[in-house]
Amino acid sequence: MEINLPDKIYYRINELAQAFDVNASLLRYWEKEFSFLIKPKKNGKGERLYTKKDVENIKSIYHLVKENGHTLEGAKKKLRQKRQKINKNISIIERLENIKKELLEIKNQL
Repeated sequence: MEINLPDKIYYRINELAQAFDVNASLLRYWEKEFSFLIKPKKNGKGERLYTKKDVENIKSIYHLVKENGHTLEGAKKKLRQKRQKINKNISIIERLENIKKELLEIKNQL
């Protein structure tokens, strides 16, 4: 899954919801369920501000739950045990998707 976010220090919940194509309520729910991973800061108004690390963790959760079909409990277990391996796999998948996209663009130009 390719996430298009600008390079910023903090992201608001609506930006992430749009980037992941999910409801903001799902992100709030994941924040509660995966509190050991997702810890957004809150500004004076109480708005959630997510860091790049939070975005990477949400990406891992999204990959396990939405793309691979794990249950929330299964995703929690995997993330507690094999977080680095999962992040590496996601990185590889993203690179392969980018390569595929570039190859398709080249094919269309021929």
